[in-house]
Amino acid sequence: MARRPFSIRAAARWVFRGAVVLAVAFFVLVALYASVDPVSTLMLARRVEGKPYERFPVRLGDVSPAAVAAVVASEDATFCVNDGVDWGALHEVLAAGGEAGPSRGASTLTMQTAKNLFLWPGRSAVRKGLEIPMALVLGKLWPKRRVMEVYLGIAEWGDGIFGIEAAARRYFHKSAKALDAREGALLATALPNPYKRDPARPTLFQRRRAAEIMVRAAADPTALKCL
Repeated sequence: MARRPFSIRAAARWVFRGAVVLAVAFFVLVALYASVDPVSTLMLARRVEGKPYERFPVRLGDVSPAAVAAVVASEDATFCVNDGVDWGALHEVLAAGGEAGPSRGASTLTMQTAKNLFLWPGRSAVRKGLEIPMALVLGKLWPKRRVMEVYLGIAEWGDGIFGIEAAARRYFHKSAKALDAREGALLATALPNPYKRDPARPTLFQRRRAAEIMVRAAADPTALKCL
């Protein structure tokens, strides 16, 4: 039987159908995760590989406000006022000519939540191109409190350590609710590089960075007004 000749139109139809399926799956998961404890792509990958991980789901009300303030001051100072994307920071990075896509400095907590839930690690223009619209959807459909709660519940804080409750227990032998301002700031310093930065054994850079984060968090008492 003769094979059908390659058709660009047929290929385009398959690509379109695949995109529709993925979009529907995304919106279904967004609706589900609005109230159900989510599982990140990194956690799923570890399950597939047979690797263990630590994670203890925790509500935002059971996390130290000082630790939440530290994460906001470190990762997304405009969290309460942006729509999921910090357009000013994004424009600055693009204007600087970042070829691999915007850096973490332009990545809001909502964008990081979208990446952790639905995408893959690493920097690429393709991933960032997906991350931005996903963050805008989360920003529209989820209240800020839920975005923060999910982010803190799935953020990676070391090899196989997911969420702030697991991190607090591992590094400081206490619950996330009992974290003080310094401990919260040290945890925040590890977020950009959780495999190399140990909050319990901070480098000089981490100690200095933690001090800066504490000052910034204390300087803006309204940073958590949306929570």
